[in-house]
Amino acid sequence: VDYFNGARLVVETPKDPVYSSSGANVTLPCHYRFEPDQEAKRKIRIKWSKLRDDYTKEQDVLVAIGRTYVTFGDFHGRAHILQTGRREASLVISDVHLQDDGKYRCEVIDGLEDESDVVDLHLQGIVFPYQPPRGQYSLNFHEAERACQEQGAILATFNQLFQAWSEGLDWCNAGWLADGT
Repeated sequence: VDYFNGARLVVETPKDPVYSSSGANVTLPCHYRFEPDQEAKRKIRIKWSKLRDDYTKEQDVLVAIGRTYVTFGDFHGRAHILQTGRREASLVISDVHLQDDGKYRCEVIDGLEDESDVVDLHLQGIVFPYQPPRGQYSLNFHEAERACQEQGAILATFNQLFQAWSEGLDWCNAGWLADGT
């Protein structure tokens, strides 16, 4: 196999999800290496993006070259690259928000060569039923979102609901999920 710089760039993230909770700090691990081992001839660029569940759209989180980085959107002032060692590309998010739950892509760029891998961030919390004052099943999707926001909560994803069920959730109600179902 021929490689662009005589070495193959490899990016590695954990295969298991990373768990955190609202308000906490979390590190999304990402490391890179070259096979065979070599030093990068240029400064490595690291880009973190948040992915949609269907991988169709990305939200820029952070771009870094060396110790210089820029954060974007809601991650401004809350995200940075962990600077603990060589070939470290891990993302640190402070004051985790409920909306931070999801998939993140760690992309490492060395000149014309780039590789990436994905990390799942799962937020742990309490899934609870909400009974609106006008009665059960009276909210449309947008009203349900607003009712959650008023309580400092968000609509649960299917995965969050499934996790709560597997941990013993046992009521039978219909309601809205974050994807609009």
